Amino acid sequence: MNSTSRITLAGILTGAALVLASTSALAVDADAAKALARQNNCLKCHGIDKDKDGPAYSKVAAKYKGKADAEEKLIHHVTSGEKAKFPDGHEEEHKIVKTSPPNDMAQIKNLVQWVLSQ
Repeated sequence: MNSTSRITLAGILTGAALVLASTSALAVDADAAKALARQNNCLKCHGIDKDKDGPAYSKVAAKYKGKADAEEKLIHHVTSGEKAKFPDGHEEEHKIVKTSPPNDMAQIKNLVQWVLSQ
């Protein structure tokens, strides 16, 4: 094997390792997301596949599929208390998701990524 082949092979292996590492770092912890959703009573208003007072998470995921700003918008939605519209036309402030420790963006991001994966 000549030196060019070794460098190319080393580059490919390094790149593959980085892709695998970044993919596993982005993996959603579904159990943690569901636990956070239960702790915050999210499932009172949202079903995973069934609408309740709020849309099913599968519908939320479909609405935002392919949109580059989906994660950012949903993080804002669950952390800001912005108004949520209900099927009967009334509006209420959306409950702000609480984490332990407080304001743990990793937990919020995991929850949002889980919703978007439905």
